[in-house]
Amino acid sequence: MSRRIVAGYTATDAGADAVALGARLAAASDSSLHLVVVLPGEERSLITPPDAGYDRYVREQAEQWLRDAAATVPDAVRVRTHVRFADSFAEGLLESAHDLDASLIVVGAANGGRRGRHRLGTVAGELLHSSDVPVVLAPEGARRIDPLSGITRITAAIGLRPGADVLLEESIALAEVTGAELRLVSLVAVDLPAGISSNESAAMHADEVFVHARAALPKGVDAEAVVGLGDSIEEAVSHLSWEPGEIAVVGSSRLARPRRLFLGSTAAKMLHELPVPMIVVPRTRSKKGTKR
Repeated sequence: MSRRIVAGYTATDAGADAVALGARLAAASDSSLHLVVVLPGEERSLITPPDAGYDRYVREQAEQWLRDAAATVPDAVRVRTHVRFADSFAEGLLESAHDLDASLIVVGAANGGRRGRHRLGTVAGELLHSSDVPVVLAPEGARRIDPLSGITRITAAIGLRPGADVLLEESIALAEVTGAELRLVSLVAVDLPAGISSNESAAMHADEVFVHARAALPKGVDAEAVVGLGDSIEEAVSHLSWEPGEIAVVGSSRLARPRRLFLGSTAAKMLHELPVPMIVVPRTRSKKGTKR
């Protein structure tokens, strides 16, 4: 079954990061890559009256940007380009993902982020509080990594909260389709009851998490289990080893509406220190299902 990945593109470094990471994921998973530029929809402000000539110029410029971006994608990756009209960039990307039945939406970091780190912009922020399709956050500098370098490891930040099963299933599926190793990480401070902070209690809790997760692994699928310890989530993340070709997968907050994303405090804190791309998956599956 054909898989599709949508990458939101703007003629910026963040757009180039999204294209490069999208191409890397597409190459590793034998997916087609769809580059999307979103232009303002017809419901524009009355202050700016319609101008057919200007609209044509903007459309032609967007198509040229897309051609330039597509030219950076390796020939081994099937790539298509789309100009979309919508009231917001995030809305246009989500509509594109629905129309294409895409499995992932890739977006770049906002300007001003540290190299190799994440800084959420408006588009990513909107998607992370509304999307029913997993969202991939490309860190600043992702454009410098060879799209054909592959995905070496999938790290799932797991716990026992609602949505953990869906997160694990998504991580397993991604590891299988990309040929990557699978690593389970428990950031125990997140799930420990109030007042429990000793390393011994943390280890016991992590064991419980891993027993539950390993029981859900399909036959023939193995995973490394690692405990992330620290005085804070940021510290725990920074103490873990991260490979250049790695992808981290986290679940949506339990506060999310069914089949929608909502970036929780844990994932937001992880972003501060995470040196690899992050995929945020909805807490429950879409009714429509996700194409693999």
